[in-house]
Amino acid sequence: MRPHWWPWALSAVVADHLLVAAGGLWPRSHLLGPNWTHLPPLAADSAVEAPVPAAVAITIDDGPDPEVTSRVLDLLDEYHARATFFCIGERVDRHPALARAIVARQHEIGNHTYRHLMHFSLLGPRGVAAEIARAQEAIGAATGEVARFFRAPAGLRNPFLEPALTRANLQLVSWTRRGFDTVNGSAGRVLESLTRHLQGGDILLLHDGHAARTRSGSPVILEVLPRLLRALAAAQLAPITLRAALARAAVPSLLSATPGVRS
Repeated sequence: MRPHWWPWALSAVVADHLLVAAGGLWPRSHLLGPNWTHLPPLAADSAVEAPVPAAVAITIDDGPDPEVTSRVLDLLDEYHARATFFCIGERVDRHPALARAIVARQHEIGNHTYRHLMHFSLLGPRGVAAEIARAQEAIGAATGEVARFFRAPAGLRNPFLEPALTRANLQLVSWTRRGFDTVNGSAGRVLESLTRHLQGGDILLLHDGHAARTRSGSPVILEVLPRLLRALAAAQLAPITLRAALARAAVPSLLSATPGVRS
């Protein structure tokens, strides 16, 4: 009806598509819905009367891996650290004892889809929901736990993800910093990426599955993790699970709701 409007209308459509694409291709973006890129503020710097150590979250993706995960668990135990493992559902089905060990040793399992499809962000609403639901079922069947947090494969997503997460009562989590330890076999470089400007509230990303190998053939996470945990201890940063961070963030509201207790 008004041909002179077409360039403006077309430009608006293109801009809208570019914005949606940018939101999906940038893992730390908040454009497509709530996304944890840091821990809730009170997990990093509590205002309650009893001092609470500043916290960080170590998140470990793509397991459980029969060669690596148990050794990662031993290292975490040695340093009295807690972590969140974003597990692939079909790997949980193949290695349920490892998934149970993660939970039994007071760590947390998050949902990392069922098959870890690299084209996950291209799936439609049903495909996205099915990947999430199958992973939830696998985790529940193996551990008796209901995952509370979700991470997309490679952090890539689309507008169909947030409605599916809301229905499943899952919170999307990306990261503050990552070491690219699936492609970088240098423990020193991975550690530097994780610890540069490190501070309370950071969410750190490592991999027990698909881990790159050092020159000696060792999964790089096994060389990085002890050094990372020592660096956190030196900085007086406590590694906690995401669920623990969520609970710590809720403390002031719980205190204020209790008669005679000040927040």
